[in-house]
Amino acid sequence: MSNGAGKFFGGLIVGTAIGTLAGILFAPRSGKETRQDLKRSAQDLPKLAEELGSNMQYQADRITEQAQRTIDEAMIRLQEAIATGQEASRKLQEELAISIAGSQVDMGNRLDEDED
Repeated sequence: MSNGAGKFFGGLIVGTAIGTLAGILFAPRSGKETRQDLKRSAQDLPKLAEELGSNMQYQADRITEQAQRTIDEAMIRLQEAIATGQEASRKLQEELAISIAGSQVDMGNRLDEDED
């Protein structure tokens, strides 16, 4: 999970807690009604936590898949670059070999001419 997503979820949890506390302090209901509401809210917390966990898992899976695609694409580009470099190196070696062979023939001809 990226740092931004962690900050978002951390802020979401803190904001929820602050909102709940403010709601309790400024609630227009009686204490008994507020306690009943709190009890219902507390009973809903596991469900909320499960949904939050599922959402975070989904986001982590999505980010992981995206990272894997990026890595795969980078590997393909790297392999293509290596193949291109190897081909260029092979061509240069061939050109060098031809150039050396041509130079040797020229030297041989010059030596033959000098002997005459």
